[in-house]
Amino acid sequence: QVQLVESGGGLVQAGGSLRLSCAASGLTFSNYVMGWFRQAPGKEREFVAGIMWSAGSSSYADSVKGRFTISADNAKNTVYLQMNSLKPEDTAVYYCRVVSTTSAGTDYWGRGTQVTVSS
Repeated sequence: QVQLVESGGGLVQAGGSLRLSCAASGLTFSNYVMGWFRQAPGKEREFVAGIMWSAGSSSYADSVKGRFTISADNAKNTVYLQMNSLKPEDTAVYYCRVVSTTSAGTDYWGRGTQVTVSS
């Protein structure tokens, strides 16, 4: 059974930093693309950052480029999102998602962690 458990969210002042973690179990990490999405109140869920650990490649939404960094630790089956220079508009529930590179249509979501940035 695949499980994704996010942690690290919280309340931070604008300009501050947080580090989110997503611990995965029940899957072979290197066979997945890992990503972070977020959903603010009243808005649709949006892509934040993604990483393919096996290829060493990552991508970011324009709104977070230069401020957020995604990384993964294959030994720990954990993907991280380092968020710096946080802005009030970064306030959202952040979700971890993994998409299989070997089984089409197979993906999993975590339950999310709340990030609130005060001005």
